[in-house]
Amino acid sequence: MSNQKRTDPNTGLTSIEVKKYLSQYGENTIYHRKKLKPFVLLLSKFNNPLLFLLMGASLISFFFGQRVNAIILIVMILISALLDFFNSYKSEKVAEKLVESVASTATVRRDGITKEIPLHNLVPGDIVLLSAGDVIPADCIVISADDFFVNQSALTGESFPVEKFIDKDDVFPEDMILKLSDNTAVFMGTSVVTGTALVEVVKTGASAEFGKIADKLSSTREQTSFEIGLKRFSIFILRLTLVMVIFVFVVNALYGKGVLDSFLFAAAIAVGLTPELLPVIMTVTLSHGSLRMAKKEVILKNLASVQNFGSMDILCTDKTGTLTEDKIELIKCVNISDEDSKSTLLYAYLSSIHHTARKSPLDDAIQVHGKMDTSNFKKIDEIPFDFERRRESIVVDNNGERFIITKGAPESIFAVCSKLEGDDVDNFKEDIIKKAKEEYDRLSSEGFRVLAYAIKKVEIEERVKYKNQEEESMTFVGFAAFLDPPKKSASNALQELENLNIKLKIITGDSEILTERICRDLDIKIEGTLVGGDIDKMTDEELSLKLENTNIFARVSPMQKERIVKLLQKLGHTVGYMGDGINDAPVLKAADVGISVNNGVDVAKETADIILMNKNLHVLKDGVIEGRKTFQNTLKYIKMGFSSNFGNMFSMMGASAILPFFPMLSTQILFNNFLYDISQTTIPADNTDIESVKEPLGWNMKVFFKYIIVFGLVSSIFDFLTFYLLYGVFHLNASHFQTGWFIESIATQVLVIFVIRTKRIPFFRSTAGKWVIFSTIGIVLLAWITPYTILGRLLSFDPLPPVIIASIFGLVLIYLLVAEVAKYFFYRHFTKAP
Repeated sequence: MSNQKRTDPNTGLTSIEVKKYLSQYGENTIYHRKKLKPFVLLLSKFNNPLLFLLMGASLISFFFGQRVNAIILIVMILISALLDFFNSYKSEKVAEKLVESVASTATVRRDGITKEIPLHNLVPGDIVLLSAGDVIPADCIVISADDFFVNQSALTGESFPVEKFIDKDDVFPEDMILKLSDNTAVFMGTSVVTGTALVEVVKTGASAEFGKIADKLSSTREQTSFEIGLKRFSIFILRLTLVMVIFVFVVNALYGKGVLDSFLFAAAIAVGLTPELLPVIMTVTLSHGSLRMAKKEVILKNLASVQNFGSMDILCTDKTGTLTEDKIELIKCVNISDEDSKSTLLYAYLSSIHHTARKSPLDDAIQVHGKMDTSNFKKIDEIPFDFERRRESIVVDNNGERFIITKGAPESIFAVCSKLEGDDVDNFKEDIIKKAKEEYDRLSSEGFRVLAYAIKKVEIEERVKYKNQEEESMTFVGFAAFLDPPKKSASNALQELENLNIKLKIITGDSEILTERICRDLDIKIEGTLVGGDIDKMTDEELSLKLENTNIFARVSPMQKERIVKLLQKLGHTVGYMGDGINDAPVLKAADVGISVNNGVDVAKETADIILMNKNLHVLKDGVIEGRKTFQNTLKYIKMGFSSNFGNMFSMMGASAILPFFPMLSTQILFNNFLYDISQTTIPADNTDIESVKEPLGWNMKVFFKYIIVFGLVSSIFDFLTFYLLYGVFHLNASHFQTGWFIESIATQVLVIFVIRTKRIPFFRSTAGKWVIFSTIGIVLLAWITPYTILGRLLSFDPLPPVIIASIFGLVLIYLLVAEVAKYFFYRHFTKAP
């Protein structure tokens, strides 16, 4: 609202003012349905470099009569695009779910009359009446309150009810910013736990904090680190393929091999270079990974998130329920000397069971701490809590004695005490009060939530009604200290995540004091702490400089959480976020991996990529390992293409320039490619080495390029040795040459999987999965038998003499040994290789 006097709380806005403000600020609606054009949206999903490459490969396959191969490619393209298309509706459904959690009507005072109005008609300046159970319909300032406590967990994630006070200002500043830490402000989507209040609306609709969350959820999700990496990889392959195909076509055409034949040969190479099975390999690999993760109580809503899980190097999480038990416990009852006080525990227990006005988590914690025999105590009356006093009392009888038990904020209890328990003289004065405050400050600095207790004996009378004026000249008893204790299993789980090279960053709406206390209890090194107020004052550049060396972010809002995650992503990190509240939904969507839990709110679960059946870091660790195994097997397929497939295509480029005939016919190239693809379909079931999952994985185009140089070069060298052997030594004709190179090519392409699938020595220190072994050996045998079959004659193959077969066999063995040496060289010089 603009700078103006507040609305008169007795009359509220006038109808004329309401009409004016509706026109000025719009309806109090947090989500406007966007009408999507399905056909346009579907077409946009085909705008992908890898899909372009696959579409080209399918057309070429049709041209060559390879209709089965072409149909498979088209099906893969359609599945990929349709899955992306259907996922576009996900954000809209999540935002609609969020709207359902907000009240549909509000009780307001207008024209001097109290009435119910539709929520969307609420405007800034409206006077709203709130009571226990109400969902707050807009961001407001409190103008009167009675025992008014609000649950802000929808926005902060913290379950403790927050007491709201009266705001005594007379005007609203022009650019009024309400903060979750403000004790005078209440927010849309939060709920009233107890008491009543009169509030004035400040922000409505999309301007409210809740509206900002809904707006974020309805927006298109940004690409994750895996999706960005895959896109870069696809563009890289596309460019490389185009360069090679154009070169092959031009060279062969210039050498007089015919424009049409040169085009067909170049097109066949294009198909050979295309990683057409990548979508299938990824889908199968992800499915395998999701099934394994499900057995470990990790449910995947989005298959692609497994890859991001594997590359995650930073995990952001709230402390509640993850590092702590997510339940308040009474830790101790002490006197001002920090000595155990049984009497404080007794009075705390009596107060918790006899108060009827409000049951807070603290009352529950006292009762869970241990049941006590209170059969001798009889409740006479209770004096309810109010903001001015900040305390509440009960009156009880115990075997002919009557006394008042008062509990509340320590400062409010100090103010009504005159002596300490066990003393007969009034000694609760300056020195004693100072000592009591020091004990309270000490407990608070350790992260405890503290209540103070006092008692007072009163005469037994007929009356059963007592007033708060009785709360004077009381005897101070002690303090009750509460805490959401750290999880016993969290420390080991954090060490496991650290061993996986994942950094933990705690992002919470709670105080920095309490969060640091939990970190100390769990032996988490505190690298740095930032609070929401300081974050707001920083530019993105200033905050980015702080992020790497800060692991506690306290008193932060949902928008600040999202800002932190996005800046971490800009710094090159793959970020996971774990949350279960409405306030976590925007950041769950922004993170590369959104992780929620089975008992989280619906909006959080719908936004998340992964759902944990238990909010447990051990489960998360198991999921990360499975994610890395899955990513590792996907990278194996890609590295296979780089190590041999590209090498063979390089060789074809050179051979086509120096031989008087094509080194392999286009149909033979396609058959070679078909067999190679079949051999790769078992990679998703391959074993992975332990050390391969210890580091986060990711796309590294520079390393991939070096991989092509090293392994492609080795493959090409042996191809040219084969050319020399077949053409220079044995002087074979075209069909025999093509047959010889076909069996050498498929053997080196397929068998090299045993070398590149591990950094270890194959077979001796690392064994491939049984299905990988069977498919690899089987495909090589099939290829070597083909020249002696009817299919071989159809493909223009001719059987080779045994001496040539033996020579090629020896050459393949030498190639595999050299490839192993090259692997040792590569990983020694490029240790960050995927």
